[in-house]
Amino acid sequence: MALGIDAGTYVATIAEAAVDVERGAVRVKRVVSIQDMGVVVNPEGARIQMEGCITMGMGYALSEEVRFKNGAVLDKNFDTYEIPRFSWVPKIETGFIESTAASQGGGEPAIIVMGAVIANAIYDATGAHVLQLPMTPERIKQALRKA
Repeated sequence: MALGIDAGTYVATIAEAAVDVERGAVRVKRVVSIQDMGVVVNPEGARIQMEGCITMGMGYALSEEVRFKNGAVLDKNFDTYEIPRFSWVPKIETGFIESTAASQGGGEPAIIVMGAVIANAIYDATGAHVLQLPMTPERIKQALRKA
């Protein structure tokens, strides 16, 4: 579980993940995210935005990293910069707290907790603390050795 606040919106997210300890690979199986964003003017639009942020946040948490060497960017194209794929997308469930408060930000709040919620799911599954993003297989295997 991870909690956060962004643009006046509170977000609570739970993730279920499977960890292949031999390979250091993580598969996020399910994400449940609830936002308190005041009056939700367009629920379907807000839900779609949350799903996109959850998916984007998975990329930031698990694979997206700009690498440098001698001050030069090594990742100049998508052949080396790995973004989330449709095959990664877990079951996503979203919801909103009923509120009469003024509408708040609904676009990005779901993204801010994804690193923490996946790290917490990895810890829950393995007892390993992964403390650096992205949580690559190498970093996960290193954390598993320390655990």
